Amino acid sequence: MRQPLIVAALATAAILTIGAVKISPIADAVAASTRTPANVQRDKYRHPVQTLSFFGVKPTDTVVEIWPGGGWYTEILAPLTKSKGTLWTVSPWPDGNKGVLGLQGRDPATYGHIKFAAFPWAEGQPKVPDGSADVVLTFRNVHNWRMGYQRQGADYSAEAFAQMFAMLKHGGTLGIEDHRLPESASDDREKSSGYIKVSTIRRLAEAAGFRYVGASQVNANPKDTADWPNGVWTLPPSLSQKDVDRDRYIAIGESDRMTLKFRKP
Repeated sequence: MRQPLIVAALATAAILTIGAVKISPIADAVAASTRTPANVQRDKYRHPVQTLSFFGVKPTDTVVEIWPGGGWYTEILAPLTKSKGTLWTVSPWPDGNKGVLGLQGRDPATYGHIKFAAFPWAEGQPKVPDGSADVVLTFRNVHNWRMGYQRQGADYSAEAFAQMFAMLKHGGTLGIEDHRLPESASDDREKSSGYIKVSTIRRLAEAAGFRYVGASQVNANPKDTADWPNGVWTLPPSLSQKDVDRDRYIAIGESDRMTLKFRKP
């Protein structure tokens, strides 16, 4: 009788495990049939279930996604928040939201609830109300602010962190993912390589009033030495060197990235 009991116990455990996966709202959103197949193929590099779970994102949250670009994470955050939450996507105004507007036009049932605002916000532009967000997320963007992208090379990262701080409720979470520059590298490389140091982001966040919660290594890639001929854009998905050493860069994969969590006191 012992073997059948063991088999039954294992079967029950398997069912419970499968059930746990099925009822995970983040996993369900990542598995959404509305996602672009090319984006799904990058899950092995971007680890969305583990990343959003680390940040503690819930379906009932008011979530702000900073600079969504083409909407890689928007395709996950939209179905996650559609029924019970709120999703803002915020970008340089007014043209920065074109990618998400395209998603809305293609599938209003999934993306129609998304709200838009400017970031960084300036007088006369729509903004996320102060103290309204449970979670603010930004993926691979802090290096752009540090490099002065869209500001003629002027670093406006401190302004960006101050505005993210203002959006959040007290106790709210700031989640950051970005390309990691080794601490031993020259600070000047933050201005051109697309990589940025963990210490720089912590300094910016803490200067704005955030408290550091912790880091996850889920998006780490030890194969990335962060010293490529055209910065981070040498690696996938950009592959800026075209056919030069293409197989080598594909084998390395996407960049080594920090995944940092902060809280507004």
